[in-house]
Amino acid sequence: MYRFSLSSADLHALPSGALHWPAEQLLVVSDLHFGKSERLARRGGALLPPFETRDTLQRLDDDLEATGARGVICLGDSFDDLRAAEAMDPADQLWLTRLMAGRDWVWIEGNHDAGPFALGGSHRAELQIGPLAFRHIATTQTPEISGHYHPKLRLAGQARRCFLLDQARVILPAYGSYTGGLWSHDPTLTALMQPQALAVAIGKTALPLPMPR
Repeated sequence: MYRFSLSSADLHALPSGALHWPAEQLLVVSDLHFGKSERLARRGGALLPPFETRDTLQRLDDDLEATGARGVICLGDSFDDLRAAEAMDPADQLWLTRLMAGRDWVWIEGNHDAGPFALGGSHRAELQIGPLAFRHIATTQTPEISGHYHPKLRLAGQARRCFLLDQARVILPAYGSYTGGLWSHDPTLTALMQPQALAVAIGKTALPLPMPR
């Protein structure tokens, strides 16, 4: 993991792409995109093996077990669209329901979905906890934690998902298994992040480095 602070909050960027706030017993994930393979098939797109939901659920289960988090914030685009939420396999839905049980679970509204209302939990456009705002897309109102852009970088010739962080904000990588990404050197991201921003590449380890621009 990579430990850092944002507005006095001590945070951990995990190799899975989740963000842990130990003092609040909180785990934050973004862009799970459950049901992407189902949505693509339904709309006549590429046929992908339909296992991404279970892969994502397993990593989420592992992170919750490892951190002991009692609260979860999903920063939007949790499902690829609302019909994907309705089409979720019953066994996967039961797994997700078990993870939610006994936890303070918040679904933040994304641009792909407004949150899976049938699954319970709280549904918010954004959420403020202490000094930090949690939302789907970064704004000028900081300090904030957001997702949406699926940032990635190239390391040793390979594409790696990454966190982006500076003194004002954190942008989380996509947590879902079947998700693309936006290169960290894209003008959209370089305009958002301060010159001294870091990227934290994820995978087997969480590796911090200057944000590639």
